[in-house]
Amino acid sequence: MRIEHEIKLGFKDVMIRPKRSTLKSRSQVNLKREFKFLHSQTTWKGIPIIAANMDTVGTFEMAKTLSKNKLFSAIHKHYSLEEWDGFLKSAPAGIEDYIAVSTGIGEHDADKLSQIITKHPQLKFICIDVANGYSEYFTDFVKQTRSTYPDKVIIAGNVVTGEMVEELLLSGADIVKVGIGPGSVCTTRVKTGVGYPQLSAIIECADAAHGLGGQIISDGGCAIPGDIAKAFGAGADFVMLGGMLAGHDESGGETIERNGEKHKKFYGMSSETAMDKHVGGVAEYRASEGKTVEVPYRGKVEKTLQDILGGIRSTCTYVGAARLKELTKCTTFIRVAEQENKTYT
Repeated sequence: MRIEHEIKLGFKDVMIRPKRSTLKSRSQVNLKREFKFLHSQTTWKGIPIIAANMDTVGTFEMAKTLSKNKLFSAIHKHYSLEEWDGFLKSAPAGIEDYIAVSTGIGEHDADKLSQIITKHPQLKFICIDVANGYSEYFTDFVKQTRSTYPDKVIIAGNVVTGEMVEELLLSGADIVKVGIGPGSVCTTRVKTGVGYPQLSAIIECADAAHGLGGQIISDGGCAIPGDIAKAFGAGADFVMLGGMLAGHDESGGETIERNGEKHKKFYGMSSETAMDKHVGGVAEYRASEGKTVEVPYRGKVEKTLQDILGGIRSTCTYVGAARLKELTKCTTFIRVAEQENKTYT
């Protein structure tokens, strides 16, 4: 046993200090990024915000709307091959640049991934997603996937430490997903005591990834647009959103009406709800590590996207970043004990 004494920080522990800026308007800020990925050598352009691969968020409907705005979606892994066929037949041209096929690491997962990619070779992105990215088997699966699909962009995670980011990049991942336990419907930290404050995880993992020419995704912990800006300021190349995109027309989840008000179900993918739905219940050797909540119905996701992107543009004007790429260089975090005045909520 050992104890690390260095303080680790989450989004609520800091704010971004404003700096002198020559920008006259939020409209001058360019939120698009361009990346050339480490192994696949694919070039990607767009706004690097990603809908999480949860079945209540990473839906085909969400992907259609986000792709119109040049945002990305990691499609959840529970769609059938037939559903993929139907979606790609009706999807807008070029959508393959803004979606990833998600997969677990079981034999069935690998077979299903192969079927989807074989039938639709235009798909460019694969997201290998597990709750615990520290297992040797996971690393081996990343290596095997890279060998099988040398030209695809591989996203792999989740981890929270620099050395594991390096391990996954060297094993064939182009992008590493960072975050254990920060999600709004994740209970991993409560059930296991395992986790890492998200802001510090981003800072440390981005440093490790960029040293090797890879990228990271900050996955989880963003509750407001300011958190997304902090994630980018800390060095995240992409930011993945779950709860902030839940509750919309394009989101999955059952719609519930109570006392004349609509809500939509939103749950973690390790929750009892998700396991009942997809694998017939919680296995006797494990516990649920997610919760199920009802999110107030929020209409079309376009309005939420405007709020998010407008907030990030405003952050950039406060620190003088004309491009999203410059935000991390312009960011100085200050430690705080409060974030906002909550007299009126």
